[in-house]
Amino acid sequence: MNTSDLIEKLVADQGLTKVQSKAIVDSVLKGITDSVVAGDEVSLPGFGKFKVQSRAAREGRNPATGATIKIAASKKVAFQPAKALKDALNG
Repeated sequence: MNTSDLIEKLVADQGLTKVQSKAIVDSVLKGITDSVVAGDEVSLPGFGKFKVQSRAAREGRNPATGATIKIAASKKVAFQPAKALKDALNG
């Protein structure tokens, strides 16, 4: 499923227009993005959590040459599914 599919699902399920559905989807995604960028955890009960995790700087190897390279510290977004989502997937 992509964003367009999600918009179409809102149109079909909720009787909204495409413009209204797109605005809702865009607003939700922007809210999640803004919160994660600010370093906050986004918790959606029954679905899961989006969390920011820090990765320390480390050394790695260039697979083409085998040379040692430095990999800078970075942040990543991790998703932890809720129990209800895991149960729905495996049930």
